[in-house]
Amino acid sequence: MMRSMFSGVSGLSAHQAKMDVIGNNVANVNTVGFKSGRVTFEEVFSQTLRGAGAPDSATGKGGTNPMQVGLGIGVGTVDTITTRGSVQRTDNPTDLSIDGDGFFVLQGGSGDTYRFTRAGNFGIDKLGNVVSGGGLNVMGWQSYVTNPDGSYAFDTEKPIEPINLYSDAANGNKRIIAARATANAVFSGNLDASKSVVTPGFAATMATNPTPQFTVPVSIYDKLGNVYKVNVNYYKTSSASTGTTWAWEVVPPSGMGVALSSSAPAGATTIAGAITTPASSFISGNVSFDADGKIVSTAANPQTQILTLTPNGAATGTGTFDVKLDFSQLSQFDADSSVKPQNIDGYPTGNLVTFNVGGDGIITGIYSNGKQQPLGMVALANFDNPAGLQKVGDNLYIPTTNSGDFKKAVKPGADGTGDLNPGTLEMSNVDLSKEFTDMIITQRGFQANSRIITTSDEMLQELVNLKR
Repeated sequence: MMRSMFSGVSGLSAHQAKMDVIGNNVANVNTVGFKSGRVTFEEVFSQTLRGAGAPDSATGKGGTNPMQVGLGIGVGTVDTITTRGSVQRTDNPTDLSIDGDGFFVLQGGSGDTYRFTRAGNFGIDKLGNVVSGGGLNVMGWQSYVTNPDGSYAFDTEKPIEPINLYSDAANGNKRIIAARATANAVFSGNLDASKSVVTPGFAATMATNPTPQFTVPVSIYDKLGNVYKVNVNYYKTSSASTGTTWAWEVVPPSGMGVALSSSAPAGATTIAGAITTPASSFISGNVSFDADGKIVSTAANPQTQILTLTPNGAATGTGTFDVKLDFSQLSQFDADSSVKPQNIDGYPTGNLVTFNVGGDGIITGIYSNGKQQPLGMVALANFDNPAGLQKVGDNLYIPTTNSGDFKKAVKPGADGTGDLNPGTLEMSNVDLSKEFTDMIITQRGFQANSRIITTSDEMLQELVNLKR
């Protein structure tokens, strides 16, 4: 009877442990990235009253099974269920969830160990560091190169480092994007074939110039982001059954510190030096169209021209730069003139306004001048046995001997990890219906084991009562 009482005690203890895990699961039903636990039981050692006996073919005696009395139960495992939780949309740009396997990599400082989490409720501190709710740095890469197609490639073979959106050793100050000098100006659209032929005269007879038949304003930037607003005027200068010629002229505004140069490089039309008279600041060229209204290129009338600008260094602080004028996408039909600068590179300095995170983990800054540049890439970690990680509080894990080591960080979507889902958070994977069902079963198991103890006690009482 004492054995049955101790079995009941072990049952109470085991079911209480299970109830503790269930209670923790329910308590964390709304914890970001929480992984629920599960308790399994196992029987403890049994007392063998009689061992097994083998059958004897000689005597015809049959075999006997072992005779054992169990001594109760114990907690076999407390497992971590690593299934992915549901996704909650927050639209907060620093909230991230992982669409698949993997963990975010965090570190408290340069001498701290790496810790891992599924909770992507991150934020930005006043220095620009991307941090967890507990102030740990979110790790990743910040050094990148720009591919010919305009995409970005991060060197994920380098060691990971804390991500900072404002500055880093490789890129310097990321709160400002440097200006870029204009190098190409592509014009596209139509020139009205119904216009009459005029003789523009250009700079030499500026006073008698006719009004331009079409004017396109263009903003050109130098290396420091200084803007030069120029007009490109178009005049129809000749027309025949074989084709038509239009003249164009670039008119820099007065006072901008640029003017026509007297020493242009071969094949180039140049604006340079300092403005002396308005007449000297005009440059010009021609474009030709065939009888079908399509542009053609000749030695005298090429489809592209090189414009060399030499700003007044004393006023602007920068020097010469070239702009390629491309007229190859022009057409001439009987329709309204619609020429516009379709593709002009170059831009002024811009300030960081906001940022977004892509599914590939790249954090892209958006600047006041409309340009973008990467600020960093979030790193992920993966483990051979995620259920073997050890919880250390604050939604964090550390590796154990059974989880597998943290070998190297990878970019999202690589080596079995999932892509990132920005603006969302992974919710707890606790299933309340299952937890409440387990709670009922656990409660009944606890009650049953308590009855073992009370019944054993009553039997002991009867035994004591044999002596009156």
